[in-house]
Amino acid sequence: MSGSGTLSAFWTEVRAVHRDLPTSIPLAWAFGATPAHADDLLALVLAGTKTGTASSLWDYEASGDAIPEVGELSVILDGAGEPRAVIETTDVRIVPFDQVTAAHAHAEGEGDRTLAHWREVHEQYWRRHSENPRGYAIDMPVVCEQFRLIHPR
Repeated sequence: MSGSGTLSAFWTEVRAVHRDLPTSIPLAWAFGATPAHADDLLALVLAGTKTGTASSLWDYEASGDAIPEVGELSVILDGAGEPRAVIETTDVRIVPFDQVTAAHAHAEGEGDRTLAHWREVHEQYWRRHSENPRGYAIDMPVVCEQFRLIHPR
């Protein structure tokens, strides 16, 4: 994760452009499970291709992290832990894995953007990287989040 000085300087830079944002620094995190994956997904966000993400509700329960809420801001880190973007959550829905929509898969911007690709990649991801011992199940609860890019660096 980024050093607090770097994050603080980034937030000062962002607020100089977006004066209506709060003074407190939002939660900072990276997409994916590896630095390379974080960089790949960040590139999709910065290009405007990725406007959605999905997380396992079970992982939120295991980690104790709060589920995203509409209007919440996040600082997105690159694979080296440097702040690179600010996003705002615009929609959050919790649905079973097998009921995630093609529209959501498309919004995630990965691969060929199909639901089939989304299911394959996310099943593999949760089998390998889940923070919860249950890992993956066809009917597992998935937190489907939509967001908009507020500030790219």
